[in-house]
Amino acid sequence: MTDAGAALIWCPFADEDSASAIAGQLLDERLIACANLLPVRSLYIWNGERGEGRECAALFKTRADLLDRAVARLESLHPYDTPAISGWSCDATGTSMREWLATI
Repeated sequence: MTDAGAALIWCPFADEDSASAIAGQLLDERLIACANLLPVRSLYIWNGERGEGRECAALFKTRADLLDRAVARLESLHPYDTPAISGWSCDATGTSMREWLATI
């Protein structure tokens, strides 16, 4: 069992179906341990124009040693031309969460 520490990835999707499908693939590939899907209202500038819309954001839980692979795979699967993917290692994580993440 590895104790690589925890990492999180944040990424919005156009809808819950696409977020769920990609989360399922990342779970099957054992790149993440969990995905929380959240409805969000996005305000943005795209191609010089201001816009807003409803999206489904995903917060993925993974291990720090899988972070780069998970981000790269997510980027290759994401339907957006320019997906907004942010990943970071966690400075502090509960023992039980680290133990759970070690099982992926």
